Amino acid sequence: MRRGLLFFAAGLGIILLLALWGFAGAAFITARPADPMLWPPRPDARAIEIVVVSNGYHTGVALPRAAVAEFASGRGYPALIAVSQRFAAFDWLEIGWGDEGFYRHVPTASDLTLPLALRALFGRGNPTVLHVAGLGDDPVHAFPAADLVRVPLSRTGFDQLLARLDATFVPVSGAFPDLGRGLYGSSLFYRATGTFNILRDCNHWVDELLGAAGLPTAPVLAIFSHGLLLNLRWRAGLHPVPRIIQQGANRYIFTSLICTTGCTSV
Repeated sequence: MRRGLLFFAAGLGIILLLALWGFAGAAFITARPADPMLWPPRPDARAIEIVVVSNGYHTGVALPRAAVAEFASGRGYPALIAVSQRFAAFDWLEIGWGDEGFYRHVPTASDLTLPLALRALFGRGNPTVLHVAGLGDDPVHAFPAADLVRVPLSRTGFDQLLARLDATFVPVSGAFPDLGRGLYGSSLFYRATGTFNILRDCNHWVDELLGAAGLPTAPVLAIFSHGLLLNLRWRAGLHPVPRIIQQGANRYIFTSLICTTGCTSV
């Protein structure tokens, strides 16, 4: 009996080791290098800083609204023109992408059910939405308990990121109407392109935006938000800013959007 258990444990260990090596190999093979024409920004050039926001499950991006408005107007990005005007009273725009069912119908983790999780992860053609929130303060202060990484972008890299972001919004009769109130603060939902599943979750979406701006990407690591941050640290040399933990901070400001199961808040 004991020998059988030892063989079972050894076999399980070998399987786990092989799986780990397989994951590491896939991460290495699918990783893409930075575009030296876009990133990092030249030391003598003006950079535009964005912030990657992560709560351990979900990642989104925070963008300076004035810069978004400037580039959107100059380059003719219709969705971002509409959004920057809609949130004109705010200094920052925090934007996330995910499965509509979870974003809109699972406001807290207690509402999460296995059928909904399986549908989001393994369903086909799951519709998606963008969640846009206006921030009146620097993201570091708006999200005191989150992991945040400041990412300096060249102006061309920022423009490329905005072009990809603008293309994520779905127009309706030439306009970009919202779908109603978002999850916290002054936030709104918008119809988005793309489908959500285990092979393309919210963290992949952020990874793709950063890749458009010229940063190195790692799709396999980006399955998880911690993997996305690891790639930013390991290959881009960027580190999370120190957390600002405020006693009694308003937790509603940063909802825990679980995008590995479809974006839900806790």
